Amino acid sequence: MRYAFYFSPGPGDTLHELGATWLGRDAATGDAIEHPDLEGLGASELASITGPARRYGFHATLKAPFHLAEGTSEADLIEAMGSFGEQTDPFEIPSLVVGKLEGFLALVPEHPCTELNAFANSVVEAFEPLRAPLSEKGIERRNPESLSSAELRNLMRWGYPYVFDQFRFHMTLTTRLTEPDITRIGNAARAHFAPALAEPIQVRALTLFVEPEPGAPFEIHSRTDLRSASTERLPA
Repeated sequence: MRYAFYFSPGPGDTLHELGATWLGRDAATGDAIEHPDLEGLGASELASITGPARRYGFHATLKAPFHLAEGTSEADLIEAMGSFGEQTDPFEIPSLVVGKLEGFLALVPEHPCTELNAFANSVVEAFEPLRAPLSEKGIERRNPESLSSAELRNLMRWGYPYVFDQFRFHMTLTTRLTEPDITRIGNAARAHFAPALAEPIQVRALTLFVEPEPGAPFEIHSRTDLRSASTERLPA
């Protein structure tokens, strides 16, 4: 089993509902959701361009998927989540927009957000003692030959290239697209997510996702409120 810490809006939030509908799966319940027909983007095409993202669920990566360190249990991880929540203040991302990132579409901050970057850094550091080192296979999966020197150092030290100075908050919406499709599909995404993106995005919890077995869809395991010892275990 692998674990990951993501930002994910809470079940019932408008952004959660719109993200689950866009991807075609709700990571909180595991249920498949019928894709909508959007203006300029039919349901079948939407299903095609969201396939890889659908497995991971609607999220932004904070601490990438990892195995537990030897001698560490899931109970240790949950306890650490509670401690982290008690010590971390909630905050808000002033605005997210649909943006292009290396050829794919994602929800990204409209402007740099210092609190968001600090939060991501603290998640990476706080749970590092519970992470097992990457295997050789895990390193190879990241195509280390394509990484910059800073990204490679991060991969070897933290298990993920895109942390700290290389961190890029993004909630993936599509696979890589051709340039003509980016404009059309981007317009459909902006219209779809408009109800949620009209206001600041509240970051009130840290969400733990799990991959029960290799290749299985990631599911929400639990959420810990920030500045609260409360940890909610979602029903199986």
